[in-house]
Amino acid sequence: MKNQFDQNGLDQAVVVALGCSLPGSYPSREALLEAALIVLASEGLAVMGRSAWWTSAAWPDPTAPAYLNGVALVETERSAEATLAVLHGIEARFGRVRAEANAPRTLDLDLIAHGRTVLKGAVVVPHPRADERLFVMGPLAQIAPDWRHPVSGRTAADLAACASVGGDATPLSPRNV
Repeated sequence: MKNQFDQNGLDQAVVVALGCSLPGSYPSREALLEAALIVLASEGLAVMGRSAWWTSAAWPDPTAPAYLNGVALVETERSAEATLAVLHGIEARFGRVRAEANAPRTLDLDLIAHGRTVLKGAVVVPHPRADERLFVMGPLAQIAPDWRHPVSGRTAADLAACASVGGDATPLSPRNV
C-alpha cells in the first residue's frame, strides 16, 4: 500500500533522513538502516512512512564507500531539540563516531524538518542543506511529493528535480512504499 499523506499531515510531519556507508556490526547497510527504523519507533518516533533505500557515491571523495540513504516520516510529541537529541543517541548506539566531516559512518540520522518549525540556534531546522541533496529530496519525493519546505515553500518533488548534490542517487529497487 502506498503511503498517503494529506497536506495537513505533511505540515505536521517530522522528516528524518537515514544514511550510512558502513554496515557496522550488521551484515549489510540495508540491515543496519532497517534496524535503525525499528529503534526510531522504540524511542517514541513512530514511523508513519518511509522511502526505498537510495544509493549514491560518497561526497566529497567518491572513492570512499558508497552511501545508502532513505527518509522516514515520523510522529512525535517531542520538540525539535529533543527529537535531535534522540537521533544523536540512536546514532551512538549504532557505533557512530563524529570525527571528521563527511567521513564514512555507520549511521547518520538528520532531522530534516519538524513540521513547519524554523529554528536557527543550536538546533537548525529545516536542515540547512537538505533541499540541495537528491539523496534526501528524492526519497522524500518518493513518499511525499507534495511536502513543502518550511522556508522556501517548494515541494519535495520540485526540490528533487533541481537538486545539485548527489545527482547520482538512485533507488536500489522500486518499492511499494
